Amino acid sequence: MPLRKLRNIGIAAHIDAGKTTVTERILFFTGSSRKIGEVHDGQATMDFMKQEQERGITIASAAITCQWNDFQINIIDTPGHVDFTIEVERSLRVIDGMVALFCAVGGVEPQSETVWNQAHRYKVPRIAFVNKMDRTGADFPEVVRQMNENLDANAVPFQLPLGSEEDFRGMIDLVEGKAYEFREFERLEVPVPAEYQEQLTAGKALIVEKVAEVNDKVMELFLEDQEVPVELLKKAAREATLKLMITPVFCGAAYKNKGVQLLLDAVTDYLPSPLDIGAVVGTDIDDPEKTHSRCPSEKSAFSALAFKLIHDPYVGQQTFIRIYSGKLSSGMPLLNTKRNKQERTGRILRIHAKDREEIQEAGPGEIVALIGMKYTKTGDTLCDVNHPVLLESINVPPSVIELKVNPKTRKDQEKLGEALHKLSNEDPSFGVRFDDETEETIISGMGELHLEIMVDRLLHEFNMEVNVGEPAVAYRETITAEADEDYRHAKQSGGKGQFAQTYIRIEPNEDKGYEFVDRIKGGNIPAEFIPSVDKGIKKTLDKGVLAGFPVVDVKVVLHDGKYHPVDSSDMAFQTCASICFKNAFLKANPILLEPVMKIEVNTPDEYIGDIVGNLNRRRGKIESMRRHRKGSQKLVGLVPLSEMFGYATALRNLSSGRANYSMDFFKYLPVPKAIQDEVLKKVKKQERQG
Repeated sequence: MPLRKLRNIGIAAHIDAGKTTVTERILFFTGSSRKIGEVHDGQATMDFMKQEQERGITIASAAITCQWNDFQINIIDTPGHVDFTIEVERSLRVIDGMVALFCAVGGVEPQSETVWNQAHRYKVPRIAFVNKMDRTGADFPEVVRQMNENLDANAVPFQLPLGSEEDFRGMIDLVEGKAYEFREFERLEVPVPAEYQEQLTAGKALIVEKVAEVNDKVMELFLEDQEVPVELLKKAAREATLKLMITPVFCGAAYKNKGVQLLLDAVTDYLPSPLDIGAVVGTDIDDPEKTHSRCPSEKSAFSALAFKLIHDPYVGQQTFIRIYSGKLSSGMPLLNTKRNKQERTGRILRIHAKDREEIQEAGPGEIVALIGMKYTKTGDTLCDVNHPVLLESINVPPSVIELKVNPKTRKDQEKLGEALHKLSNEDPSFGVRFDDETEETIISGMGELHLEIMVDRLLHEFNMEVNVGEPAVAYRETITAEADEDYRHAKQSGGKGQFAQTYIRIEPNEDKGYEFVDRIKGGNIPAEFIPSVDKGIKKTLDKGVLAGFPVVDVKVVLHDGKYHPVDSSDMAFQTCASICFKNAFLKANPILLEPVMKIEVNTPDEYIGDIVGNLNRRRGKIESMRRHRKGSQKLVGLVPLSEMFGYATALRNLSSGRANYSMDFFKYLPVPKAIQDEVLKKVKKQERQG
């Protein structure tokens, strides 16, 4: 398959815009599946996890290969629910182009804005598909207006709907000047109705005007008021799309099989091939300042990014990779530059949702699954052993919510540990830790639904029944002042004793995480014990000092110390550093940080007062309010997660079920003093009871 005939695309949108239905229709029309699976009856091909079929939502982004005309299209289906942001994030990292899906009735929903901004960060060229044109309330021009107003998308209609709501029968292709109607699975070309002739002329003129900026020939014809040939217009529109200057907008009703074939044509016409994206740039593993580029060619050294792990009960762990350069063949040795480990390629699979096709080799631009990877995790680079390179990893947001899970019987503790380890390997935004003191396992994630799904998967995939606690906010601890401390650790218990002394200074390190600086001079602490000091502090960070929450954003400077030639050891320095750090931490005006969420609410005008009042009572701060569509408002604000439990029910009651919202992690911010005291009191009470 020539590289220019390859398309790696993602389909992304707000929940319920019809992503999975669109994908199912694409698979049907490209001949990848013989029957059409529906989301509402749990038969969708892309939703092959039990939890997806039950809830009618997409959780895991599945990669699927299909053919359209003589093009190969790799589709990555992404979830619309904000709790699965990591899935969207990792998909955007490896796709070349995106189909942004919008509901013709709902328009630009809160989550579509989040996904749009993520795509913008990765500079992914986009086309838009306005789905559900057959629904009551469908309004194509209004969705285009919202895209321009709310997303700054420079959205340009490339089609005009023929009819709307229950009269929706097809669309006019503005570039080619042709009209299409649909009967069952057939697409029929029909004459353009006379009443649409004026709109067709105006619509085509707008496309010409928008793309003239990128193509001199089009600009010339535009200024001379001459007709632009179709092929030239397509070429210029493609250029403008790839440069992120426009977003071509198409329309249809996937459920009624209307417009899907034209959407596939648009994918091949306007979205990029790996050649359009060009070389990927990575850094040198020894010198981060030095860069290496890898061209999308079989002649280049091999490089790929692992973007997803799936535990498959039949073949074991599948590691999904996007190949950027070179050729991969079965049995080939690879280097994982993130972990500095060698891997050997086992089986290479091309995935068609539930079906797998084993292949012997794969080239640049391909998305395949590997079986037999031992060390590779999400975001790792795999490359040629003799030509190492480190590609940009995947941005993993911090977890914001925690849950205690314990096996029903003590003997299942080990089994639970193994199952959770597999799940956290698959999903980097899912954390697991074991509290030695309370002997409880604590899982953490992006939201209530995220953890609910994980507990569900424990039961159905691993046959693990667990007792589940109440969801709790994942607080963090940090400091707001500098502090110096020295501590001498000396124990004599017959035979060899323990001795270590450390002098440290700690200071705030906002948004930069933990940093350890070694300023020891003259060998006051031997070089082999310096890592022990660092290790002792790191262990303390995880367990916390104030109330058992992880410590973040602290810089520790080790500037002096003492040792004993016989009694000093790795363990002595770890213990000493840990106690020294705790003492310094308590002197440095420690505070709690809480996850603050960005919330977006779409609501009819009449409920705005009640909703704002309710958010204010939840310590929310309203940042902006703007017209969403006629008679409704979009409200954006920041609100602490701890105040948002049960918000879905409250919002439903406040708005008679007519408002909707989306919440996304924004930042960890200091907890007000009164609330911090409450949290600490609660933690101490639990400790006493435990």
